[in-house]
Amino acid sequence: YANRYSFVWKKAITKHEAKMYTKWQALLEQINTTYCQIFTSPYETFLEDLKKVLVFLEKVKAKENITFVYGKGKRKTVLQRYHEQVKEMLQRKEHYDTSNQIMGEKRNSYSKTDHNATFMRMKDDHMRNGQLKPAYNVQAAVDAEFIVGINAFSDRNDTTTLIPMLQYVKEHLPFTYRNIVADSGYESEENYVYLKKQKQTAYIKPQNHERKKKASFKKDIRHRENMAYDKSTDTYTCANNQQLHAIRNYTRTSQTGYQSKVTVYECEDCTGCPLKEKCTKAKGNRQLHVAKEFLAYRETAQENILTETGTLYRMNRSIQVEGTFGVLKEDYHLKKFRTRGTGNVRNELLILAFGYNLNKIHTKIQANRLNLYYHPLKTA
Repeated sequence: YANRYSFVWKKAITKHEAKMYTKWQALLEQINTTYCQIFTSPYETFLEDLKKVLVFLEKVKAKENITFVYGKGKRKTVLQRYHEQVKEMLQRKEHYDTSNQIMGEKRNSYSKTDHNATFMRMKDDHMRNGQLKPAYNVQAAVDAEFIVGINAFSDRNDTTTLIPMLQYVKEHLPFTYRNIVADSGYESEENYVYLKKQKQTAYIKPQNHERKKKASFKKDIRHRENMAYDKSTDTYTCANNQQLHAIRNYTRTSQTGYQSKVTVYECEDCTGCPLKEKCTKAKGNRQLHVAKEFLAYRETAQENILTETGTLYRMNRSIQVEGTFGVLKEDYHLKKFRTRGTGNVRNELLILAFGYNLNKIHTKIQANRLNLYYHPLKTA
């Protein structure tokens, strides 16, 4: 229920804070010249230095018995002007620090009227201008058409919500699900590793699952999937029959702090290659950045979803999970939360889920489907 235009952006804060720091350095130099001081202020101690200089100016005011004046026709002293500028900068710096603390590392925005809400692009974009609105990312765990867990997150993407959602469900249920079914939006190496540690089988559709089926994708020589890989020599072979060798490794850190190992492959020589324009935009040789562990997990997940069991799970995910959100949004008119704050929004969702489950029990009893966990696969 946050106000629509109550946004605070991390990029704007970073930009304004940098400009203020530049002005602060110039002001500090003036104060040093006026009062024969040697104040210095590295960026790391910006806030503490503002407070220190403000205390110094107040001591000067008391020592010289200066009275600050306000109102039209009053002439301010140099000391008062310095004092007001430093005080304003201190207030702004405290506001910037508070805003960054509210957003944390994972968010780039928040609402002034609901600090837990993040500005996101909504599906109901009637003007088609990509307008951002303060919102929550709602996640639901569904089993046999019943909501077994529902929660609201401040994360804009689904990838970073899978692990906390599974932990939330685990805390409130006396058992652990062995099979986890999710769409491609939840695919990441971190999620795969977590599921493996929990001894849970991942039925997550890879993000390239649908793209790989297209003829245009299969003909595009840029994609790693269309290059031959030799495991014995750890090399890729491009469309021009040139080999790409592993030249170095580096560690990539995700938004959540997860670190994955990436191998860089580079072509032997792309000079004079007739296919270079179709292969890469780089001026030098073609490179591939490959996360081998992630690809191994993706291959396993691909095999899982193509089994008969995986096909059954994926079909039921579409019916049960998407159907649940359809009922909550359209039938229960969940277009906008009536409360603010993650805790209150979660309680609102739990009440809706409780009502949904009661209706679902009634519907399944009437249709004699109470013992039906999965909708069966349709045969041609």
